[in-house]
Amino acid sequence: MAEIFFRLNMFRIGWRGVKLSRKVTNAAVSAQTQRRYSTDVCEQERSLFGLLFDIDGVLVRGRTPIPAAKQCFRNLVDGDGKYRVPVVFVTNAGNSLRETKAEQLSHLLEVEVSPDQVVLSHSPLRVFTQFHDLCVLVSGQGPVVEVAHNVGFKNVVTIDMLREANPLLDVVDHNRRPKDPIPPSKDLPPIDAVVLFGEPIRWETNLQLITDVLLTNGRPGNPVTSLHYPHIPVLACNMDLLWMAEAKNPRFGHGMFLVCLESIYKKITGCELKYEALIGKPSVVTYNYAELLIRKQAENLGWTRPVERLYAIGDNPMADIYGANLYNRYLKAMHRTRAQVQGGSSSQVPGDLQCDDAASDDAKGSGRVMVGGSFDHRLPEGCSSILVCTGVYNRDHQDLPSDPKQTVTEQQIFHGHRDFRFDPSLTQPSFMVHDVRDGVELVFQLEEVGIPWMCLLDPRADGDCTSWT
Repeated sequence: MAEIFFRLNMFRIGWRGVKLSRKVTNAAVSAQTQRRYSTDVCEQERSLFGLLFDIDGVLVRGRTPIPAAKQCFRNLVDGDGKYRVPVVFVTNAGNSLRETKAEQLSHLLEVEVSPDQVVLSHSPLRVFTQFHDLCVLVSGQGPVVEVAHNVGFKNVVTIDMLREANPLLDVVDHNRRPKDPIPPSKDLPPIDAVVLFGEPIRWETNLQLITDVLLTNGRPGNPVTSLHYPHIPVLACNMDLLWMAEAKNPRFGHGMFLVCLESIYKKITGCELKYEALIGKPSVVTYNYAELLIRKQAENLGWTRPVERLYAIGDNPMADIYGANLYNRYLKAMHRTRAQVQGGSSSQVPGDLQCDDAASDDAKGSGRVMVGGSFDHRLPEGCSSILVCTGVYNRDHQDLPSDPKQTVTEQQIFHGHRDFRFDPSLTQPSFMVHDVRDGVELVFQLEEVGIPWMCLLDPRADGDCTSWT
């Protein structure tokens, strides 16, 4: 656990990264590649990599599977249904349990998916143990109480419980206003923190009651007599402004709800809403958690050598691509730190290691996690990002600019969260393909033909990657 806390806090390190800008439109997997990743091949001959898959817009559109996804996963498992390489699904969805999402994926992809292969936007909250014994107000839809208990929270209050205890607070909908004499408000314990799991159904109710909780220091039945600032802790999962379902255009995501809440709080108080942690892609917290699951998958496959490379496949430049590239920078920084520590003949990282000032903006998304721990396993060398054109990003409407100072987001507008420093180069994928099948075939081809990994990451590799040595 100490290792996890150290690695999560290392997100605060600042990076001046290399440019990742490579377009690939098609690839074909060879019989030799399939043989190389069969379970019969000895580990010395096998390239050791793992795959991180986004779900919405990559594998499914709403409840409809993308045809290429089924074909892709048929090639990812052997005749016994065993995965050829470690696979983890990383989604910003958060209004369900891992078990439920794994069951849905198993049905849609027609391969067995374990809950241990699923990272939901709220999954990393398991390591935020300092909040687990507090009384938390949870916002979202679906089984939010069960989700909260599942990640470790013991004392949970829902928006509906708060509304029932204080029926005069929610009056936007006239039909929901109390019509009979109001009994005294029911006693609820003071709220110590707010956990935002995902977009709610009644935005006006959740926005009103969450604001009440923040303004009253966790006692929404009391009058506001003075500004309590900083307010009680807020932890938010899933920063996606938009996401892709069956509709022809992207739909509002939880990030849009956060924009509303931030705007309301600032308009009322004149102060910025502060987050104790922002979790979900593109936060490095989420990728750290996914890497831990990749490592466990590798162990389950019988691998005795560490995973050397990760490939993240997604459809959203501001979530999947930005996050994977940010995580790649993090991995490079960790390797530099490891080398410095080893050069100093120490196996421990100093507990008072400070963050680079240049990363102060990025650090807001990491959560305030204590530094500590040791390098007791080898991290992957890097994480390469692969953008597909079946979801939020559409090649017919958007094009990757040749100038890395520009962004691939529509109309050159930053769609990321307020607290993430915008670096346009991080929206540039390592590779762009049509769909997930092409993406996986590309990865297997790269691993088979032996293109140098550092060629994908080295700033000198601006031209033909295969020509650089």
